[in-house]
Amino acid sequence: MDHEFIAEWFRFADTDLLSAEHLQSLYPQPLEIICYHCQQSVEKSLKGYLINKGAMEPPKTHNLNTLIDMCLEYDEHFDKIKRICDTLNRYGVQPRYPNEIEILEQDMLKALEYARQIWDFEALMEVRQKTSL
Repeated sequence: MDHEFIAEWFRFADTDLLSAEHLQSLYPQPLEIICYHCQQSVEKSLKGYLINKGAMEPPKTHNLNTLIDMCLEYDEHFDKIKRICDTLNRYGVQPRYPNEIEILEQDMLKALEYARQIWDFEALMEVRQKTSL
């Protein structure tokens, strides 16, 4: 198992979350991009977890529901964050294009909260610690 490759996925996830938090300080706040970075942070964390479990390559999907279902095959505790992933899933593609999705400030705040919860999720934290992030 290539710990550096796995750690790289978590570093990218961390960068997405830090970017979302930084963008929150801008005025006007780029709500769509903040939500997109929150989704990306979760996506990359889940892919890092799956690679740790033996996936040779990260699954080629942006769908958090697909990724969480794959994680559930290894650990039933991922059910605790399934609803969060479902909520964040809508921010994976649509916010990148004009007029595709309406996002309010409360949506952005919830996306940041959810991304932080997943960052702190025990199963993901264990993998990050094992791979030295």
